[in-house]
Amino acid sequence: MNARDARWFNQPGRGDSLPLTGCDEFEAEMFFPILGMSIQVLPPGKPNGTYHWETEQEDFLVLAGEALLIVEGQGRPLRQWDFIHCPPQTRHVFVGVGDRLCVVLTTSSRQFQKDGRWGFYCADKAARRYNASAPEDTQDAEVAYRRFPPSQPKRYRPGLLPD
Repeated sequence: MNARDARWFNQPGRGDSLPLTGCDEFEAEMFFPILGMSIQVLPPGKPNGTYHWETEQEDFLVLAGEALLIVEGQGRPLRQWDFIHCPPQTRHVFVGVGDRLCVVLTTSSRQFQKDGRWGFYCADKAARRYNASAPEDTQDAEVAYRRFPPSQPKRYRPGLLPD
């Protein structure tokens, strides 16, 4: 399936997302129990989620635009074709920067998530500057994402992905 024909989600305050390997735990575990993958499209100034760490490795590739990676409390500028590897328990979040959309391909292992804790949302001073910090350290997604309206399914909007 072409990404432009797939089921996208608008994430108010965070941009748009295409969860390639499932939009919830049921889909992920049923169809893709070992690999997680998505495309995140971030407007300037918007985070892709909440600062967190996971029990599995995660990898990211900036496909277009620019981002700020907040990793272990430090900001690192990213540009097109930068690759980021986060070993297990690496605290991180991305924020779109620059004057156009930032597109990031995200991948993660799911091999051990079914056996216990997936990770943790973290409060962080650097992430808080970009509305990307959890209000407190928690495993509860409702607490970590309370400041954002719920995601809504949507159709692909022309121009969201680079040609």
